[in-house]
Amino acid sequence: MFSRRYLALWCAVLLLVFCAVQATAHRLSWFWLSVPLALVVLGVFDLRQKRHAILRNYPLWGHLRFLFEFIRPEIRQYFVEDDTDEKPFSRAQRTIVYQRAKNEVDSRPYGTELDVKAVAHEWISHSLAPTQLENHDFRLTVGVERAQPYSLSNFNVSAMSFGSLSANAIMALNLGAKKGNFAHDTGEGSMSKYHRKHGGDIIWEIASGYFGCRNDDGTFNPEKFARQASEPQVKMIEIKLSQGAKPGHGGVLPAAKITAEIAETRGVPMGRDCISPATHSEFSTPRGLLEFVERLRQLSGGKPTGFKLCIGHPWEFFGIAKAMLETGIRPDFIVVDGAEGGTGAAPLEFTDHVGVPLQEGLLLVHNTLTGIGLREQIRIGASGKMITAFDIAKTLAIGADWVNAARGFMFAVGCIQAQTCHTGRCPTGVATQDTVRQQALDVPDKSERVFSFHHNTLHALQELIQAAGLRHPSELRAHHIVRRVSSHEVRLMSELLKYLEPGDLLRGNYRYTLYEKWWPLARADSFAAQGLEACVTAR
Repeated sequence: MFSRRYLALWCAVLLLVFCAVQATAHRLSWFWLSVPLALVVLGVFDLRQKRHAILRNYPLWGHLRFLFEFIRPEIRQYFVEDDTDEKPFSRAQRTIVYQRAKNEVDSRPYGTELDVKAVAHEWISHSLAPTQLENHDFRLTVGVERAQPYSLSNFNVSAMSFGSLSANAIMALNLGAKKGNFAHDTGEGSMSKYHRKHGGDIIWEIASGYFGCRNDDGTFNPEKFARQASEPQVKMIEIKLSQGAKPGHGGVLPAAKITAEIAETRGVPMGRDCISPATHSEFSTPRGLLEFVERLRQLSGGKPTGFKLCIGHPWEFFGIAKAMLETGIRPDFIVVDGAEGGTGAAPLEFTDHVGVPLQEGLLLVHNTLTGIGLREQIRIGASGKMITAFDIAKTLAIGADWVNAARGFMFAVGCIQAQTCHTGRCPTGVATQDTVRQQALDVPDKSERVFSFHHNTLHALQELIQAAGLRHPSELRAHHIVRRVSSHEVRLMSELLKYLEPGDLLRGNYRYTLYEKWWPLARADSFAAQGLEACVTAR
């Protein structure tokens, strides 16, 4: 309670005591007690209110932030020339999330604030015969042929682990998912008691550390997996191969940051670094990956099982596709994580310069599955900076069946992008294991915001689908999206992106250099490309 976060409140208390002493000695009018008394009352109210986590963690101080936010739109045009905080994913998008999470009107007067003449500006074509849909509960079925297929929302919570996020943040996300009937991905940190508390639908992510289903030496334990996977709350199983923020890197959770609850959830010992290897120990080839998919599907009782990856070498995914053809084993879904994806901590070079961006990665996966005739049998999810309904519509138009969002839902539970995730001193209690800080995040209030953000974003998607004259998001295609490519030219996305026709790769009709060059070199029995050096030298 004597943390610097409460310094302003303690100063107000001391000032009140000082004024009271002076007034008692008749050196000061009793009237002057009203100022410090008002500050103390306000500070106590800040501690007890549940709407603003910042005010609970920073009584009195926190009001300065809201003051600056209030006056900023008015002073910005006069005093701010180079707004360094306006990153591609910052204030404008956070504002959309906050408005929708709080059920505030997000309409704007005086037209667009975007430069519609800017190169790369994109929009969705509207129809003169718009449709009228009954609701925005857009869903799709994953694992139709499985024993336990799942009806999945088009918009879900992306992978964020307990440990990276606080217990209260996890509970708020899961309770919001329960209210809105959408899915909550556990992240690689496994399924904690906080995921289970409110019973929201779970996508259990299994990564290279096999957290929650591991032996003491870090290898996979099928009995532990089957026990947790059989829980009714678990709807799908997702094998994580890589993530967009740091593909091919792995990670370490230092021993100092491992609490008893994290150790219990992940099945790791206290006092030792928690290692997430860069590769899996259960398989080392495309064929081995698919065999592991089938194994988890059987152990889970027939629940939809797939994998998530950020695309790197194209021949590696082509090898997985060839393994599907050779073994007859197909994942029920594939989640493509774009290089735009975020994380609590990663080397700068990895966040900025490793991994294929979502659009290109998604297109490659969609085209490959189409080219081998399996696109209709395998669902594709996509993640990477999804905020607005247009983000969703564009991604579905390119080739995805559903999208996942992480930071949007983090904003909904109170994240302000303070970028202190790695320090444990998150000001809003979202990304910390500090029990005092995270208690500032009120679960019932923030879960309602999670629900509202999902609800209002899908409502906005419904309006876009209606305006385009469509009946369901699954009808979106690349020709519905338009991009300005220069100051004097606009093109349909279908003219800019290269698509394969069903069965093209099976017939040897490669169409484009990417497939012509790398598809013949891909191997089902190895992630390495056959004859790679000769191919590179020849070209």
